[in-house]
Amino acid sequence: MTEAEIFALLQARPDGTWRAKQITNWIYRKAVADFEQMRDLPKELRQTLAQDFRVQPLTVSRHVTSTDKVDKLLVHGGDDQVFECVLLPYEDRVSCCISSQVGCPMACTFCATGLGGFGRNLSAGEIVGQYLMLQRLTERRISHVVFMGMGEPLLNLKNVVRSLNLLHEEVGLSYRHLSVSTVGIVPQIYELAEENLPIHLALSLHSPVDEIRERLMPVNKKWSVRETVKAMRDYQKATGRKITIEYLLIGEVTDTLGQAAELANLIKGVPSVVNLIPFNWVQTDQGFARPAPERVRAFRRELEARGVNVTQRMERGHEIAAACGQLAGQHQGRFARRAASSELPVLSS
Repeated sequence: MTEAEIFALLQARPDGTWRAKQITNWIYRKAVADFEQMRDLPKELRQTLAQDFRVQPLTVSRHVTSTDKVDKLLVHGGDDQVFECVLLPYEDRVSCCISSQVGCPMACTFCATGLGGFGRNLSAGEIVGQYLMLQRLTERRISHVVFMGMGEPLLNLKNVVRSLNLLHEEVGLSYRHLSVSTVGIVPQIYELAEENLPIHLALSLHSPVDEIRERLMPVNKKWSVRETVKAMRDYQKATGRKITIEYLLIGEVTDTLGQAAELANLIKGVPSVVNLIPFNWVQTDQGFARPAPERVRAFRRELEARGVNVTQRMERGHEIAAACGQLAGQHQGRFARRAASSELPVLSS
C-alpha cells in the first residue's frame, strides 16, 4: 500500500496522518518484517494491524551466498510456485535483481527461466517484497533495482509500474536507478513510454539478425529486429532516456564480427549503450557454450571501432547459479500452503 492508502485505513483516528507516516517509514525505509518491530506505534494499534494485515508477503525457501558475497533467495508467496531475487553488492553501490513473474512465457532457448515455463504474474507486493527482503540482508542501502530476474516485466505491466512507483515514492529510490529489461514486447514498450517514468529501459536483443534471433527468442517471430529497435528508438525520443541493448555472447552463435557490424549499424544515431554478457552456462538442447575470451574481446573492439558505447557485465555468483531461473530450476518438491491465519491482505502491496 501507499502512504495514502494506509492513511485511508486509519483516517478515523485523530492521529491517523502521523501513524500512516510512521507505518510507511517502518515498512519501506526500515524494511521491518512485522508490526511488533514498529516500536513507536501504540501497542493496541500494532495488535490491530497484525490481526488484519501482514507486512511481508514472501517466504524464503532457500538462501545461498557465493564467495563474492552475492546472495540469492528462492522465495514463494504462499503457494507452490517459487521465484528468485538476488542481492548484488559492489564497492560503490548495492544493487538487486528482482523477478516480475513466476517463470516466463517467452521460451528463450538460452534461458533457464524460459526453459522452466510460466506460472503466473507477481503482484506489486510480491515484487516490492523482494526488495525489502533483500534489504534486510545488508546494512548498506540498496540503491539500484533491475527487473532482470524471472519473467517478462512488460507482460505484467500494471503491477510493474505500480512497483516502480512504490520503490520511488515510498522506498525513496531514484527512478533513474530503476531498470526494466524486456525481450521486446512492442505494444507495451509504447505503453510504458506513455507512463513517462524516467526509468532505464533495456532491450534483450542478443542478435541483430532475424534468423538467429528467432532461433534464440520466439518473440522475434512476432516483432522483427527492426520493428523492436524502432520501438526502442521511439521510446528514447519520448522519454529522453538513453537505452541499453543487452547482448548475450554465445560461442559461435552471436559472437561473430559480422553481427557486431550489423548491431552498430542498427543502433546508429540512438543514444544508447551496448552491454555485453558472456553466456552464463545453462543446460539446453541447443548445446550453447560460453564464447572464447578472445572472441569477446574482438566483438567489443569491433563495436568500439564503429563508435558504439560498450560495457561488459561484471559476472557474479556463478557457483550459486545466479543467472535467472537457475536456482528455481534446481528446486524439487512442492510447498505446503500457508496456514489460514497468514492468508491476509499484504500491507506493502
